Amino acid sequence: MGKRDRRIIHEWQNDSFGFFYTAGKTLHRGKTPFQSIELVETREFGISLLLDGATQVVRKNEYQYHEPLVHPAMLAHPEPRSVLVIGGGDGGTLREVLRYRRVEHVDFVELDRDVVEFSRRYLPEISAGAFDDPRVNIRFQDGRAFVESRKGRYDLVIMDMTDPAGPSRMLYTAEFFRAVRESLRDSRGLFSMHTESPVTSPSAFGRIRETLRSVFGICAPLFTYIQMYSNLWSFAVASDSIDIRRLDAAAVDERIRREGLSDLKMLTGGTFTAMQAVYPYIREIMERDQRIITDADPAIPDIVDPAGPGGI
Repeated sequence: MGKRDRRIIHEWQNDSFGFFYTAGKTLHRGKTPFQSIELVETREFGISLLLDGATQVVRKNEYQYHEPLVHPAMLAHPEPRSVLVIGGGDGGTLREVLRYRRVEHVDFVELDRDVVEFSRRYLPEISAGAFDDPRVNIRFQDGRAFVESRKGRYDLVIMDMTDPAGPSRMLYTAEFFRAVRESLRDSRGLFSMHTESPVTSPSAFGRIRETLRSVFGICAPLFTYIQMYSNLWSFAVASDSIDIRRLDAAAVDERIRREGLSDLKMLTGGTFTAMQAVYPYIREIMERDQRIITDADPAIPDIVDPAGPGGI
């Protein structure tokens, strides 16, 4: 990549910190009915997909995000047969869910059809044929409205959404989480989602977690570094009866073996245990008196425009 062909992508993670990487050829740039979309070639990540200027997924190491989002919950449930995937238009989350042979049906709900089409065209390795699996029912519509119409249907719900702003904002509220809880088949149901970075978005992390805890009896956090976000990232697996932290390393290794998942790049019994470790400074954030996110007040602090403070 010569200097003339190179541009710098700057991405802000709060109003005073961010990261950058170099990009070459732009494969596509445009607007969908809901957001701007761009696909660029990069030396570090391969092809990178950006939505509204924020890096969403990259070809090289997307597994750093998709495996922790999917497998802790899937491995913890005794019979994962019916699954709902909300968002995740690149297909990576769907791909990982479908690796479980006992899964009989997956509802895949994505607001933006164009994201799926562009991902299928330019990043087919990420979905790896998942969109064509006969177990999948694809619906292009608002995820919240879909969830609210599906009571008692699922063993697992996995949400793979953009940051809590714009079209995604109303999928981080207590009212929406209650709808997710009601969509689960029974008390063994699990809900998995990302919960932002406790390092650069501590208020967002704390409030999303507290909102989950106001709805579900159990909310287990997980932490791991994700290069495409240049940050320590967090996930949560919520349930009313299953606590993923009760699975020891040997049990996780056995379930991975039983499911035929020996090629995972992030998850082993040991790393599953390690992801549960909470640094003391993060524990302090978790123990603060955090405000619950509601439909009436969905604003979440320290979520910024990727272009930078003031849109710079």
